[in-house]
Amino acid sequence: MAGKKDKSDLSRLPKVDIVLQEKVLDVWKGSTLATAAVREVLEMVRKDAAAHLPTMVDPAEVASRAANLLQDRFAPQLRRVINGTGIIIHTNLGRSPLSEAAIQAVEQAARSYSTLEYDLDKGRRGSRHFLVREMLLALTGAEDALVANNNASALLLALTALSKRKQVIVSRGELVEIGGSFRIPDICRLSGAKMVEVGTTNRTRIADYRKEVSDKTGLLLRVHPSNFRVVGFTEGVTMPELVKLGEESGVPVVNDLGSGALVDVSKLSGLPREPLVSEAVAEGASVVTFSGDKLLGGPQAGIAVGRKEVIEKMRRHPLMRVVRPDKLSFAALDATLRAYLRPASLADELPVWTMLHARPETLDEWARPLVSKLEKKATKTGLTIGLGDSQATSGGGSLPDETLPSLAIRFEGPARALNSLQKRLRLGEPSVIGYLKDGTFFLDIRTMIIEDRDEICDALTRALLKT
Repeated sequence: MAGKKDKSDLSRLPKVDIVLQEKVLDVWKGSTLATAAVREVLEMVRKDAAAHLPTMVDPAEVASRAANLLQDRFAPQLRRVINGTGIIIHTNLGRSPLSEAAIQAVEQAARSYSTLEYDLDKGRRGSRHFLVREMLLALTGAEDALVANNNASALLLALTALSKRKQVIVSRGELVEIGGSFRIPDICRLSGAKMVEVGTTNRTRIADYRKEVSDKTGLLLRVHPSNFRVVGFTEGVTMPELVKLGEESGVPVVNDLGSGALVDVSKLSGLPREPLVSEAVAEGASVVTFSGDKLLGGPQAGIAVGRKEVIEKMRRHPLMRVVRPDKLSFAALDATLRAYLRPASLADELPVWTMLHARPETLDEWARPLVSKLEKKATKTGLTIGLGDSQATSGGGSLPDETLPSLAIRFEGPARALNSLQKRLRLGEPSVIGYLKDGTFFLDIRTMIIEDRDEICDALTRALLKT
């Protein structure tokens, strides 16, 4: 009898072309994806029938299920997130948010044609490599500059153009690994250069470099340990020492700053100083490389500044075409660099510097009314909510172990309720990301944007009502 029932149910299944006529699938018309999804749903229905489960035979129901399947499968994966982690330059969350000026510049470049590679004065083809060059020279004091699509690319380009099939001398204490398993030895190997390690993990002297310099040496590499710190019994080589050795031996010196700062971090945030790009240039490095989306506060980019003949060699290398940025990156970088031409207003223009500069009392001023609105709703869930001290970090491979006094919305209560709240906020729209620590759920105010306050309140309200 069961077999007859299954057979009867299966015989009532709608045909694919009938299901495709349902209005809910209109948006997918002309795509083979809809046909494939309907067939996938019908196959699931057949399996339900074989397992004696309720069988769906209405074309509208099959179409609705297929539409939901497509919606879930092809939902946007790059979603907006409200950052409550207290990590300002958060690599997993897209690093630095762009300034309003940069956003407008990107929108304009995206909506129309542009002078990406066209010289208006001469009425002929131009070059994208000179779009932001003058600003970079003015801000860093370098003779020349170029932009790649990220700092790893800029470093790879320098190693390949200057040291392929030659030796790169680097201290063992600088063989760093950054996010995504990017390692200095790997990038050297990829460039075609042979890495020569000198010194030890904690102590390297100029004599260690001098001993290895030969006619096979392509360059001397210095890597700033931007995401870790070696303390205790240590010794390192200064850039002037390394530059002097490079000049004596006719070998270029590349200084990879990683994050890179154009202005003194300590003056705007109270954090310790990061090496300035202009200082590295003044010390005589042939090439200085740094990121565009870390302390600079702009789009993903790798910037190389330095001596004209060396940068020109990099610019002319075939790899440059592979790692060059597109028009949207240049538009955002142009707008970001313009903010540095007016350094007095940096904290007002660039979100990264706004967050670094914010005082706890300012954070309290806009967060306290938000918490007051949510107190009653939190109580109904068995949670308590309040404002409390926290510690934020710059993140993005800069200023390791350094923190900024901050303020956070703190939720306390049963672990199950806290876990539920964290998940609901994470999966909400917009997504809100915080962190659990010592039985408390934190949303750090420093990394939130005041203009998002109403959205944050709505997102928290929805999550609390469902917890």
